[in-house]
Amino acid sequence: MKTLTDFDFSKKKVLVRCDFNVPISKDGKIQEEFRIKAALPTIEYLKKQKAKIILLSHLEIKEKPESLKPVAEQLPKILNTKVKFIPTLNSTEIEKEIKEMKEGETALIENLRFDPREKKCEMSFAKELATLGDFYVNEAFSCSHRKHTSIYLLPQLLPSAAGFRLVKEIEVLSKLLENPERPLVAIIGGIKIETKIKTILNLLEKADHLLLGSKIGENILAQKMILVGRDFVYEPLVDQIQLTNPKLHLPVDGRISLKEENDVYLRTGGIGTLRKEEAIYDIGPETIHIFVEIIKNAKTIFWSGPLGMFENPRFKEGTKRIAEAIVRNHSAFKVVGGGDTIFAINSFGLLDHFDFVSTGGGAMLEFLAGEKLPGIEILEHGNQKS
Repeated sequence: MKTLTDFDFSKKKVLVRCDFNVPISKDGKIQEEFRIKAALPTIEYLKKQKAKIILLSHLEIKEKPESLKPVAEQLPKILNTKVKFIPTLNSTEIEKEIKEMKEGETALIENLRFDPREKKCEMSFAKELATLGDFYVNEAFSCSHRKHTSIYLLPQLLPSAAGFRLVKEIEVLSKLLENPERPLVAIIGGIKIETKIKTILNLLEKADHLLLGSKIGENILAQKMILVGRDFVYEPLVDQIQLTNPKLHLPVDGRISLKEENDVYLRTGGIGTLRKEEAIYDIGPETIHIFVEIIKNAKTIFWSGPLGMFENPRFKEGTKRIAEAIVRNHSAFKVVGGGDTIFAINSFGLLDHFDFVSTGGGAMLEFLAGEKLPGIEILEHGNQKS
């Protein structure tokens, strides 16, 4: 795979696929800048190379494409450089705007997903985008599991490179799977087992300990008929999990309330005491104790997914205590990823204590499941113009 240092970008037009799909408040302000800041080293490098930098991205709010204008308005402050917003996907109009740019300047074009051909991965759209640049750089690891036009087809039409952050993501996550300092402790939380089961199975093989959060643990125990009479999402791959595996650590207790959230009813109890009208919203004190003892001895720690409904103060204790335990382990290499997890840790003021924060959510999970990511695979394969 070629990287930025393999090319001379001087006086060239460089298309940089970023991921600026960040949370936007109702008043149009960026609420989380992490993914944007991750692209800064690549943008600064290209700026020093006197390239014309054309940033590509998408933005969706509640799965609906929205204009990147609010992002463009705040980019200059975040990236510490002037950014020209080009509010169109018409290649002819964009080309005119690019011609007016000076070397070393940066522009952001409108949301790629305003064109339905982006998600459909259509070559006609890729060819239109390719006319805008001399080179392509992928700095969107978090989108690289998508077979979309700007991720998969565009790099086939231009000399292509991996951005600095993309390279770092691959290096760190590959080391987790292939050569971690042991013991390796993996922590998986969240709600949707169907999006994490392949990662769970692969980490169960690769890690020394795998700790699971309340909802995923509950789903596994229900499918295994340890918790009887519980509703659960049937996932065929759960059948491959052996509950007797000494690496696997499921919650033994939890913070429990009614299925219909109730501000009054709350109790702590063993998983086996769960009644039909109740639901688990956080790991309990005994589970926290077990998990903390395991984390103390880890040399590498990977974490994705909150361990409970941390947004509610009544159910944030498990996620907070585990975050604190990880931070206290000064000798471990600590990796975290996933939007909700990052948001939670940041709200506790602990994010800066992690050694690496992955920009990926779904992409990170698929990578750690051993899946091939189309956006990375195509860079490794190269193209006829590289």
